[in-house]
Amino acid sequence: MKVGIIVFPGSNCDHDVFKVFGSYSGCFPQKIWHNDIFLPKGLDLIILPGGFSYGDYLRTGAIAANSPIIQEVIKEAEKGVYILGICNGFQILTETRLLPGTLIRNKHLKFISKSVYLRVNKTKSLYTEAYKDHPVIKIPIAHQEGCYFTDQETLRKLIDQELIAFSYSDERGVVNEESNINGSLNNIAGIINAKGNILGLMPHPERAVDILTGSEDGKYLFNYLSKELR
Repeated sequence: MKVGIIVFPGSNCDHDVFKVFGSYSGCFPQKIWHNDIFLPKGLDLIILPGGFSYGDYLRTGAIAANSPIIQEVIKEAEKGVYILGICNGFQILTETRLLPGTLIRNKHLKFISKSVYLRVNKTKSLYTEAYKDHPVIKIPIAHQEGCYFTDQETLRKLIDQELIAFSYSDERGVVNEESNINGSLNNIAGIINAKGNILGLMPHPERAVDILTGSEDGKYLFNYLSKELR
């Protein structure tokens, strides 16, 4: 399995993702700088990590979405290569229009850093198949612009086509207003594209791989991808 991690000025979770793959999946990803104009050949998975790319100037993910390497990422995504955008990576995916909608300020306009429960929804994607035995998971979030928003037509499409991968919930998997930590439309925490090869999510699975940190639910995702994409 070949994994590439795109690194932008301001990225701060690229090493976490690198370590997770090396420690738990036996795979050592290649780090790719934002100014590169070519991707390594034969990548099975491309990761856009969390952080504050370009200091979040203009709008979260906006400058990163126009960096040289992103055009190559878009080409690979269109070929069916798996793309995973975590937190700032999700914001970048919406800015490139690889995923619909946008991420705006949290409902209370404050940065939120805590572990939350997510309900894993049924989709036609490897990303949620990783959790077929774990319908409710606990994953940390750390963001200020994590409130997912889109128009009603797009929301209906996401629902009808089963493209909502993860929803903020309580520990029983009940999705309600009380569990909507940041005000996201329909409690949306992560979505996939129609092909199922692109996932964007605000929570950080790479920070939930050891029970000492409160949860190891993120490990299931990385282990499953490593097994299925070999």
